[in-house]
Amino acid sequence: MAAIDVAGYVADLKDHAVEHGFHVHDERHFVETYSLRQWWEVDLHPEEGCGGPIDLHLALDVDPRVLLAFEDAVVTLPDDAEPPDEFHFPLTFTWSLPPLPRGPDLLRLAIDLAGIGGVELPLEVSATDSSASVTDAPERRLSITARFPVSLAKVLAGEELLCDVFDRCLEVSNFLLRAAPAWIE
Repeated sequence: MAAIDVAGYVADLKDHAVEHGFHVHDERHFVETYSLRQWWEVDLHPEEGCGGPIDLHLALDVDPRVLLAFEDAVVTLPDDAEPPDEFHFPLTFTWSLPPLPRGPDLLRLAIDLAGIGGVELPLEVSATDSSASVTDAPERRLSITARFPVSLAKVLAGEELLCDVFDRCLEVSNFLLRAAPAWIE
């Protein structure tokens, strides 16, 4: 018997995201047949941004070695003991926007977003410039990424709800929704 129902946890994550003002659009589950590593991916966006330029991609990377090591640790514990908080799955949030004719100043954007994400949700800002042909002007694509370690001990105890993380993600999404028209038009 598995210590953690990962599929159930992902379903709870989606429900929790909806409670914090997001719409869920798609979910994917991938399993690597050789290693049995799994990826759960969920596409969402803020309620205010339905049909807008902001997409948020949530990805949970489930390493079977970490899961099995956690289950081994749980099985060896006495009934009243809590498992150690040293087993984590990486949860990645990635915001993307369409090509931006007038992209933002990346340093200014990184500073503004750092104030929103804070220490609890550090954000990485990056941009890619590409040209369809040598005579075309480059198109800039913006990507913002945040990584959060999901504690398996807290998931088992039912404490890993990520309220603060989803609130910060919504703030980042709303900030990008307000700023995007100036970058796109």
